[in-house]
Amino acid sequence: MIGTLLVMGDGAASLRLVDVTSALEAALTALKAVGADPMYRVGGTSAALLQGVHLPVGDVDVLVARREDVDTVAAALSSFPCLYAASWFPESSQYFARYEVNGVQLEISTVEHETDSDEMECIGRGPWQHYVLITCGSHRVPVVRLELRLATELLRDRSDRYEPLLDHMATQGFDADLLDRAMAARGLSVERQRLVHDRLASSPDRP
Repeated sequence: MIGTLLVMGDGAASLRLVDVTSALEAALTALKAVGADPMYRVGGTSAALLQGVHLPVGDVDVLVARREDVDTVAAALSSFPCLYAASWFPESSQYFARYEVNGVQLEISTVEHETDSDEMECIGRGPWQHYVLITCGSHRVPVVRLELRLATELLRDRSDRYEPLLDHMATQGFDADLLDRAMAARGLSVERQRLVHDRLASSPDRP
């Protein structure tokens, strides 16, 4: 599967697992070379791909805790093409930059919404508390758990993303309590939550 290109809904080619791991390994190696070690999480569809879910992926999303961390990563990636210089977006409360690393668009961002929730993919304690470590070359990369990603895709109603997530979780298992809380936090309807439960009814429960 690593060598197979998927086609996204807009006709663009989806990133392969090797593309994502190559970009992350290069970026993390550049950070290590300058002695930087910011706290971060990989989210979005690339996080799902890294966990074995075959779905369309357009870029690599890296969440950091502070604006100065965006600047730190940007400085470390200065030898790579800068596609969007670090900037503040008040409408989305994000400090954001985009680089091209080994042919892959890598986006670094804060998401600065106040909440006590631990059930959302990019906001609050969720990404920092609910993650798994995936090996990318010589690095161990913290990626946001699939339960939080599934709730995001269900909210967006992107079936080409949530169907592969459901298929994967049905066979590999999931944390039922975390998924229930994530769906509730996203305001998904009772009917939608019931459909998800029915789809995953025979799946092994995984803490």
